[in-house]
Amino acid sequence: MDLDFGFLTWGVIQSFVLKGLVFSVQLTIVAMVGGIALGTLLALMRLSGRRALVTGAAAYVNTMRSIPLVMVILWFFLLIPLLLGRPLGAELSAVVTFTLFEAAYYSEIMRAGIQSVPRGQVHAGYAVGMSYAQTMRLIVLPQAFRNMLPVLLTQTIILFQDTSLVYAIGAYDLLKGFEIAGKNFNRPVETYLVAAVVYFVICFSLSLLVRRLQARIAIIR
Repeated sequence: MDLDFGFLTWGVIQSFVLKGLVFSVQLTIVAMVGGIALGTLLALMRLSGRRALVTGAAAYVNTMRSIPLVMVILWFFLLIPLLLGRPLGAELSAVVTFTLFEAAYYSEIMRAGIQSVPRGQVHAGYAVGMSYAQTMRLIVLPQAFRNMLPVLLTQTIILFQDTSLVYAIGAYDLLKGFEIAGKNFNRPVETYLVAAVVYFVICFSLSLLVRRLQARIAIIR
């Protein structure tokens, strides 16, 4: 079989691929921000020492981390509309699903980051009259974010790769754009090969940036 990539002109890329790339990037950013925010809350709940909060957060995290992402995507897309009485749409369903799912992974990263901050700094905050919330917000969390930033960004790269799973509910992501282009020009093999190269270039480039950031943080320490 002869491979022909000549059909992948800039016009084709603009028509099919860029739309999907924009959605994949948007989904990654929204899920990252929402996931870190919710994940930080879950991490604080697990470290609060209050049994109800610890149990609830642990149950959420362990449940999400034990189920394949594609199943969670399908559950939200198919079951939530039945509960709400109206469809959410593939794009909104993907945003909600990824945010809630990634929060479980970001939670474990943030929990490790919080625990990496010496307890002496927490006691110092209490000694000057800070409350638990003030100590966490002003002393612990800034250091935890700095310590865990490379790991958080690495998880975000994995998140970007996982956005390709939204094909299961018909959302128009980067992979979907390549798939449609391949069908229109009857060149599925070529488009999937190019899609793999594009994913590799994006993710590998981001990984190099994370390594440089990690080296800088190590020097600051």
